[in-house]
Amino acid sequence: MLDWTDRHFRYFVRLISRRVLLYTEMVTAGAILFGNRDHLLGFHPAEKPLALQLGGSNPSDLAECARIAEAYGYDEINLNVGCPSDRVQNGRFGACLMAEPELVSECVAAMAGAVSLPITVKTRIGIDEQDSYEDLARFVEIVSSGGCHTFVLHARKAWLKGLSPKENREIPPLRYDVVDRIKDDYSTLEIILNGGIVDLDQAALHLERLDGVMIGRAAYHQPYLLAEADRRFFGDDRPVRSRRQVVEALLPYVETELGRGVRLQAIARHILGLYHGMPGGRAWRRHLSQHATKANAGADVLLEATRYCEESICV
Repeated sequence: MLDWTDRHFRYFVRLISRRVLLYTEMVTAGAILFGNRDHLLGFHPAEKPLALQLGGSNPSDLAECARIAEAYGYDEINLNVGCPSDRVQNGRFGACLMAEPELVSECVAAMAGAVSLPITVKTRIGIDEQDSYEDLARFVEIVSSGGCHTFVLHARKAWLKGLSPKENREIPPLRYDVVDRIKDDYSTLEIILNGGIVDLDQAALHLERLDGVMIGRAAYHQPYLLAEADRRFFGDDRPVRSRRQVVEALLPYVETELGRGVRLQAIARHILGLYHGMPGGRAWRRHLSQHATKANAGADVLLEATRYCEESICV
């Protein structure tokens, strides 16, 4: 979820749920090795537990990135073998690596040998014509032999040619039965489902058979759906912040970031969905969209926006 799950969004979500595991945007190995590491890898301690999602296919480069990430304090390294975009394919990482399970296994083994962190793999259930259950089972078996014990399976295949990344999230049908079968056949592995999960009720149904559920775009567009996740899935009975309390808790962070030269829009764009489906929610989004983009916009813009919801009694 490039440009979506950045550090601002992660800090915001952590104010809603203290326990769910958060993932970074995918960061390429080359960017880490040769780019601005603090910019790419820096995060607020409050974001933890936090997994770094890596893109790459060179075992030694990925091992060095894993060592760097461990030093930064990440809790998990996740290798992306699921992104189908042309740009990712040209860099020889993402979903195209499903055709090279031996190489993925080498990458996992190199990272696992370099750090003490868990190395996980996020992938699809198939690509192009390589989409049989036997193909997926072979991939899981070979990659797990390299030291991966956790697979995040997007329950759709990917077409590497002919479909855009957006179309690849919508057109190939969801096959939850394939993911369930992998769990049945590889019961010692941790199998986490990704794709099409829109609420906690749906997540709970899948958790009856699987070890975990990843919620991506639904959690971005409707972040407050995670408010009950801690109590429901982690047995954490601490009080849940109201939406208004989330905004208030975010303000000190916003003030600090503005003092560092960050524009309010860089943060506000991630919180538009906080009042999704609530009375006043449309006015909340409109106010932020109109005022957070101004050059001198301050944290007060967020509080001003909540008044539309308070007037509708939806705090």
